[in-house]
Amino acid sequence: MSCNQEYSRAAENLTVSENFKNPIGFYNANPTFSWKLPVSEQTKSQSAYQIVVASSKELLPNNADLWDSKKQKSKQSTFVKYQGKVLESRQKVFWQVRYWNQDKNASDWSEINSFELGLLNNSDWKAKWAGLVTAKDSIKGVRNFLMHHPQYLRKGFELSTDVASARLYITAKGVFDVHLNGKDVSDDVMPPGWTPYNHRIETMTYDVTELLETGKNALAVELASGWHSGRISRGKALYENFASPKILCQLELVMKDGSKQYILSDETWKGTTNGPIRLASIYDGEVYDANFEISNWNIATFDDSSWELVESEAISKDVRLAPKRHHSVKNKITIDDVELVSVNKNSAIFNLKQNIVGVPKVKVPMKKGDTLKIRFSEMLLSDGTFYTKNYRSAKSTDYYIAAKNGVVEYVPKFTFHGFQFLELCGYDKNAKPDVSWVQGIAQHSNFEKNGTFTSSHEKLNQLQSNITWGLRDNFFDIPTDCPQRDERLGWTGDAQVIAPTALFNYDTHAFWTAWLQSLRENQSEHNNGLVPFIVPDVLQNKNGGSGWGDACVMVPWDIYNITGDVTILEESYESAKKWVGYYQSKVRNKPYIPIMHSFGDWLQPYPSKSLKKANRGDTPKELINTAYFAHSAHLISKIAGVLGKTDDEKKFMDLYKAVANAFENEFFDENGKFKQDRQTQTSYLLGIYFDLFKPETKLKAQNHLLEEIKNADYHLGTGFLGTPLLPKVLDDMGEIELMYKILFKETYPSWFYSINQGATTMWERWNSFSKQDGYNPQSMNSLNHYAYGAIGQWMYERIAGIASLEPGYKKIRIAPLPNTEFLTSASASVKTPYGKAGSSWKIENSTFNLDVVIPPNTTAEIQIPYGTQDNLIVNASTFKETSNLKLISSDNDSIKILAEPGTYNFQTKL
Repeated sequence: MSCNQEYSRAAENLTVSENFKNPIGFYNANPTFSWKLPVSEQTKSQSAYQIVVASSKELLPNNADLWDSKKQKSKQSTFVKYQGKVLESRQKVFWQVRYWNQDKNASDWSEINSFELGLLNNSDWKAKWAGLVTAKDSIKGVRNFLMHHPQYLRKGFELSTDVASARLYITAKGVFDVHLNGKDVSDDVMPPGWTPYNHRIETMTYDVTELLETGKNALAVELASGWHSGRISRGKALYENFASPKILCQLELVMKDGSKQYILSDETWKGTTNGPIRLASIYDGEVYDANFEISNWNIATFDDSSWELVESEAISKDVRLAPKRHHSVKNKITIDDVELVSVNKNSAIFNLKQNIVGVPKVKVPMKKGDTLKIRFSEMLLSDGTFYTKNYRSAKSTDYYIAAKNGVVEYVPKFTFHGFQFLELCGYDKNAKPDVSWVQGIAQHSNFEKNGTFTSSHEKLNQLQSNITWGLRDNFFDIPTDCPQRDERLGWTGDAQVIAPTALFNYDTHAFWTAWLQSLRENQSEHNNGLVPFIVPDVLQNKNGGSGWGDACVMVPWDIYNITGDVTILEESYESAKKWVGYYQSKVRNKPYIPIMHSFGDWLQPYPSKSLKKANRGDTPKELINTAYFAHSAHLISKIAGVLGKTDDEKKFMDLYKAVANAFENEFFDENGKFKQDRQTQTSYLLGIYFDLFKPETKLKAQNHLLEEIKNADYHLGTGFLGTPLLPKVLDDMGEIELMYKILFKETYPSWFYSINQGATTMWERWNSFSKQDGYNPQSMNSLNHYAYGAIGQWMYERIAGIASLEPGYKKIRIAPLPNTEFLTSASASVKTPYGKAGSSWKIENSTFNLDVVIPPNTTAEIQIPYGTQDNLIVNASTFKETSNLKLISSDNDSIKILAEPGTYNFQTKL
């Protein structure tokens, strides 16, 4: 290919807002546009761009009627804000982009991409909420919670002319599965998902053009309680006042003659609760009775004359109906490699060899009238017996009642479980259990892999696997704290701890921004700026907690730094300020020391406190309150700087300095020592990482931290809040060997301890389970809890060596820090907003090899350990400065280079 042809290569991977590709039912009428430059010798960077946006493909590129950005001299290729005509519900929008490279040569126009808006306003809905009154059945479950029979709802209709296009807009107070003419409309799991239903209910949009027929048609919906009308949390029924589940459904048809037709949910729909799913509960499981199966109930020719008419109610103005702003849950992985553990009479236990979240798929021989009971467990006791005590009041049991003899196939629909083992009881007692009877279907929100990490160390690779499985398992529409027991709630503290690691491993940009909207909605219920412990807030607690509520500041800041998307800072800014105002309102007797709730350094190992308060660790809550007060003020100052709010930038910087000064004086002596008999690693980590000490005190505090680590026999001594800070602080101190030593410890408390006990996910406690003693006798023993997976960020940034130096990886740092005692190689890749970045190193034959990939439109600082200017080989030649590689610095043990986009191999002798 000639140079001139190379220059014409178009931009690729066009997306809108948080990485959506050609979405329909899109939520955002003011989107941002992003694209990637092709990997090419001729295209290193962008010098200008032009975006054109139109109401039809035919108008592009020369007659864009919605927006033409004109040629903009800018390197920006991510999150460019739309500045065209106002967009409306249902509107389909087409766009494309071209760029000019560093030599000012124009590219071809990209392929045309599109997005189609959903129903953005309540006033767009003509339909009514519809459903049967299942509350009147007064079925009471665990703790007297109201339960509801799942509903089977349908509407027949006729079409006289051919359909040009059709959109189904649908949601539920509950969860649903929708069919059109007997066919599944989507493969979504338990839509529409979980939001603060008293503020907002998400709506789904489906293109159903191909499913419609001329003549008779039928729209049919299965509806269950889900989060909205089911038992959520252990004690309160926040949503019970919403009573019976209902659907809202609007099928909009555009006919080939241009006319429009609407099929709406209203009081003309028919329904029954005499279908096969008898009960369905998130915590407790599903009951399926095949004797109640209704043949062909979801096709047009079915006779529903004996079914009841539903009741309807108008849409409320108080609850916003809005298109879902992140991807729904899907069936993501099927696990076939199952082990048959034991058989005892008419009972068999199977091991999936991986702790997952989702449902089983069973194919089991049964006798007519018998009941198959399916139970779940994360780990067996040492004698092989089934253990469910850590599920607490969650029954987590599915039942299938057979209607005939033979092999039955069953997949629960309106529940999910956290499990590695399952037990089947009640199958045909003449049958011999077989591994083919069971598969595991892992379910999570539908995001794609964003990063990879691997190394030469088997247990470090297992740790990476445990981190990524723990993320997927707990990202079930919202970020949950655990997926198996009677909780599964969006704890804010756990979220702020794991967000950076999550963003490395998976494309969770939209997932986090959607959850943060829910956080702001729940925060709005409190005039004093309080952020609840959990989001959506079903606990309705009147306290805010330090380290937890700070998610409203810290998670947006992490998203911005990793993606470069300033939108999340704009959306979250007022919320963050209100939260700092909450801290200010809690200052009582001592200036800048808030007196308020804190969960402390949750589940810190070896606590000295009485059993009742042991979970909160030994770092005093006043210290934690003050540290996070200062840190959030500091972050808001930085956010204000990014947003150009200079008055706020100064105001919050002054506040941060004042709180930091109070922190040091109140909790540390003149020697930088924590003023408490029981020393804690976390007290020093908070002060050091949040930059709350004067420079001379910081050095002293660092020495005390090292002393505490030595006293712990070089083990970590941190809970939820301290753990993510430990590697960052030791890294900043240059104590890399020490961090490796702690990371590779095998004994409790350590990351490898759980792996040695058979963990396939992260645990809630450092010692939740042991092969010898079974489960920890204390409460809180989820074997699927992501908080301690926060080490994953350091594994990417320092073991493999990829980090973002400027927001969104506009400038990349490649700086691996090998440790030859434990590793001979490590490798990571990250899909940055500009393309794939990679860092892969290995040591063999006394040579350090580093392979680096830098995507177009970025630059990178590459720090090569063991290297000097004289012994560095680049792409098989002795290093010389070029336009692509410039020397920044060189000393006896490393060399630093500024690199342009490209693929490089560096070699140095040890």
